[in-house]
Amino acid sequence: MALRLLSTRVVRPFAPALRLAAVRGYATKYYTKEHEWLSVEGDIGTLGITDHAQQSLGDIVFAETPETGDKVEVHSGIGAIESVKAASDIYAPVSGEIVDVNSALADEPSLLNSSPEADGWFAKIKLANHDELKELLDESAYKALCEAEEH
Repeated sequence: MALRLLSTRVVRPFAPALRLAAVRGYATKYYTKEHEWLSVEGDIGTLGITDHAQQSLGDIVFAETPETGDKVEVHSGIGAIESVKAASDIYAPVSGEIVDVNSALADEPSLLNSSPEADGWFAKIKLANHDELKELLDESAYKALCEAEEH
């Protein structure tokens, strides 16, 4: 009886909010042929380089991020990274506005090596056109691309 009372008075009133929170927390991850990832949640896409990219580049020593508020077009250059081996431009996989940048990269660009798909994120973009996501790769297509490059 106590369990039924708990369910009726505590759990049921919050059930719609719990379902909504579960939906909000879901992000979809996309990849580019230039070895960048974009994790999209709502209208915000978090951009970074893939683990494959950081392995190819080697030790990253410098990261140039865009400015918050910058408007970007799909495929436009928005920053750069330099490693002991090479320099590489970062391209916007979607159009939109830069709403946040990872300022920690200025002091610790090695985050791109140690945590490329988490703490080493590059910038956050407010998407202007969700249809541009259709041009990006899903995880299986990206893995196939990496395997093809290795052979």
